Amino acid sequence: MTTQVPDSGERTDVPILSHWIDGHPVEVLPEHTGPVHDPSTGAVIARVPRGGAAEVDAAVTAARRAFPGWRDTPLMARSQIFFAFRELVYRHREELAALITRDHGKTSPDALGEVMRGLETVEFACGLPVHLAGLNTPNVSTKVDAHTLRQPLGVAAGITPFNFPVMVPMWIYPIALACGNTFVWKPSSHTPGATQLQAELWKEAGLPDGVFNVVYGGREAVNAILEHPGIDAIQFVGSTPVGRHVFETGTRHGKRVGAYTAAKNAMIVLPDADMELAADSAVAAGYGSAGERCMAQTLVIAVGDAAERLLPLMEQRIGRLKIGPGMDPDVDMGPIYSAEHRASIIDWIDKGVAEGAELVHDGRPFHVAGHPDGYFLGVTLFDHVKPEMEIYREEIFGPVLGIVRATTFDEALSMINGHQYGNGTAIFTTDGGAARRFELEVDVPMIGINVPIPVPAGYLSFGGTRGSAFGDLKMRGEDGVRFFTQQKMVTVRWPEPGRREALSLVFPGNR
Repeated sequence: MTTQVPDSGERTDVPILSHWIDGHPVEVLPEHTGPVHDPSTGAVIARVPRGGAAEVDAAVTAARRAFPGWRDTPLMARSQIFFAFRELVYRHREELAALITRDHGKTSPDALGEVMRGLETVEFACGLPVHLAGLNTPNVSTKVDAHTLRQPLGVAAGITPFNFPVMVPMWIYPIALACGNTFVWKPSSHTPGATQLQAELWKEAGLPDGVFNVVYGGREAVNAILEHPGIDAIQFVGSTPVGRHVFETGTRHGKRVGAYTAAKNAMIVLPDADMELAADSAVAAGYGSAGERCMAQTLVIAVGDAAERLLPLMEQRIGRLKIGPGMDPDVDMGPIYSAEHRASIIDWIDKGVAEGAELVHDGRPFHVAGHPDGYFLGVTLFDHVKPEMEIYREEIFGPVLGIVRATTFDEALSMINGHQYGNGTAIFTTDGGAARRFELEVDVPMIGINVPIPVPAGYLSFGGTRGSAFGDLKMRGEDGVRFFTQQKMVTVRWPEPGRREALSLVFPGNR
């Protein structure tokens, strides 16, 4: 799926990646591509296509052509392809992880963890036939039966982010495909390596041509997906402003849309909590993958005197963190994914200082020896972050963690419920009553109790509330099945031979 051409940058023979349409790579001219950078060095390592409306239309045309055959493929035959794909992904898990690390920068163990969490949803999809079963009710009326059935929508699309180039797509396309839809995927152009391999593995697993398509691109490609009359459903993961645009534009064009967007997750630490566990969890959840996770805990709401005991423990752990290239086996955190995003995180740290938050640990001066052009940034810790501060309200998406001080449990809970975002949250306590009250009263759908990153298991749904999601249904699990299917309700009567009821204009009843 790549061709070798000279590059005008530092390297020659930089591979050019390709779209994947109708079961085959679609090569592009170098002038229609953009660079892919190694975030550890800043070097150009590949070029990725810049597709637009024409490429989207070609992919949709292929998907619509393939839809009738895929829709009519027996459920167990579909399932066998999924079992084959599952085995191929598992066999290539290390290769997929290495491509994630190369393009994104996250550490190798973190990348491998991403692949395995994505595989959970593939495994759920392997057994999806049972979830597509309908209801059958005889005698809802005299000699009248009723049954329901679930059918695919047609062509579905996924628009996915840079930070999880395997896991997030695997939360979308397996369910869409297993339900009988064909698929057009618009992935991030920052992390294309693992994308290409996934398309190749579907081909090897025996998926018919046209059922799975990949189109790279930016704004033009996204808008083409939102407006194309041949696309029936879209799931998006990314920022809130773009997600709002995706939801509003897609629904205006008659599509079913789920947009899963930004977050500002907060974990409450009560005074009775295991402080060693809470400190480990805060540092791991705040700085893992350089904070580039929608489920990162970016605020620690410490209740009562918890902050005084927690802060020194967090500082100890921060002092031991090793930051460097993601392929280094001893590294805890890799680089930021792009130079532009690194600069924006530094601007956020500057803003936090200007707003009056106490800068406990400053990541801005950090550099990695031997990697002067890498996109590295140290971890930053603020204390005394206030709700009126912008660094409290907005998602930074980087290794910046803030401690917020609350007097009571009720005050801490109201902070979470009053925030504009509601994606994931957690509480650290040894009090079962407090934990129970938290899970019942917190207005956030994904909750951890002494678990810092409460990403549900692959057979459960994933999604947020308020500014963290747009749409009626969450992704994955039973909600994913509902999203990618339409339910039909069928009422049946078979008249007995030779017997005919008299004409009646009375509204039909169930007696």
